[in-house]
Amino acid sequence: MKKRYPQFYWLSFKYIPYTLSSPSIRRVEFHVSRQSRDKYQFEEFFFTSTGNVIFANFYAARLFAEKINAVRDVLHHPEEAASAAEINAMGLIDEIIHAILAYYRQEIAPTVFQEAHQFLQEQFPSQLRHTLLTFLEFFPPSDVYLGKRTPEEYLDEVSEGTPNEQIVLEELILLWLANQNPAFQKYEELFDDSVLQNTTPYPQIITELEEFFNQQPPVALISYMEPTPLFKFIRKPIDEAPDSIAEQLKYIQQEWGAYLSHLLTIDIERIKELERYGLPGLPSSTDTGTRLLRGLDYIIEEEKLRFHPGAGPAPTEVPDYLPLEEDIEQYSPDLDWMPNLVLIAKSTLVWLDQLSKKYQRSITRLDQIPDEELDLLKNWGFTGLWLIGIWERSKASKRIKQLCGNPEAESSAYSLFDYQIAEDLGGEPGYQNLKERCWKRGIRLACDMVPNHTGIDARWVMEHPEWYIQLPYSPFPSYTFNGPDLSWHPDIG
Repeated sequence: MKKRYPQFYWLSFKYIPYTLSSPSIRRVEFHVSRQSRDKYQFEEFFFTSTGNVIFANFYAARLFAEKINAVRDVLHHPEEAASAAEINAMGLIDEIIHAILAYYRQEIAPTVFQEAHQFLQEQFPSQLRHTLLTFLEFFPPSDVYLGKRTPEEYLDEVSEGTPNEQIVLEELILLWLANQNPAFQKYEELFDDSVLQNTTPYPQIITELEEFFNQQPPVALISYMEPTPLFKFIRKPIDEAPDSIAEQLKYIQQEWGAYLSHLLTIDIERIKELERYGLPGLPSSTDTGTRLLRGLDYIIEEEKLRFHPGAGPAPTEVPDYLPLEEDIEQYSPDLDWMPNLVLIAKSTLVWLDQLSKKYQRSITRLDQIPDEELDLLKNWGFTGLWLIGIWERSKASKRIKQLCGNPEAESSAYSLFDYQIAEDLGGEPGYQNLKERCWKRGIRLACDMVPNHTGIDARWVMEHPEWYIQLPYSPFPSYTFNGPDLSWHPDIG
């Protein structure tokens, strides 16, 4: 027999135009214990006023993971390395659950946490406050952690019109949910609730809370969804994919994604706070669908880069060209010589060295290439000569290779100073000389030009930095910039 509810509500996120300026929506993410904050020395800017960690963008997640990995022995135990992608996804999942609770409280049952607190007060008259104070001691809000308030003072206060007792009760639910998630187990140290389990009636309180919410109005995102009690609803991603953070994100994306667009928005004050610390404040995206996709992509990319010794060969993936079918065809016109071209590619420096040995003299420039060699190419039937590596190369590239222990190294052909024929190869006059001699033999010259193959000291980088995608910070927190000055520009170092 189906349970009858006194009143039914659909929780539709799609048409609710609220923002984080609304006092009942608090931007928070997953919990971090006092012990972990002390151990890993997380900076204060990671934390909200409630003591939870918050990531404004993926860089913040990388910085957070770097703090953990700097303490853990990841060299001898690489399996313990914290993943920025997973931490970012955990924060996103927790943020979504917090937002769902906020809208449930706002749209469906505005007094539900007040009623829940009263209900628990009756069930645990002498132990509820002790449990909440223990939570505040081991998972302290920022003011409690910094010693500005005692747990008792914080618990008796009101934040934005809501008694802190109710706020802490909600946080208790999220802490329990994180510890129930097998996919989060690798990071359990950060939010381990063992102390609460062993010293308070926390497990019984959670059990009673779940039963309490079973009697409250259920949640459904759209009419065809089955109405579900709140606790069961927020546990759905775990039930569907207990062992995978990525799969939990996929579930949220597929089942809830269309209804989250107004649920997660930008916290402008939080951005300003981060920027006061000198950190980037802009989120990676303002669109929830994009944030979910990126959260998944970060995990996929990290998994590709991870070394798995003994795991066997990489999977064979069949390329998918279907998205290209809708692209506009913008091919260059087919001229008569194109289908008849017979092209030979030469790595220029290697070829010149080979010619020097073959002809027993120094051949280092394009205008020094013997006519006999061009005649040979013609007689072999070649009508095109592709010269690889003819552009002016980066001196910084050469210096970096030398600093890495290769004193005879040349600059990389993919790290260029300028898109001009290299002076060492004879410059533009040397090229024109070779072009004229090749043309007499019916041989066309070809080269490739890739705009982003510029070195760190390239002329374009120095003179036109606006041409490049850039960030005001290093995307990888572990990078350091304390090497020698590689710049030729007097104003840039």
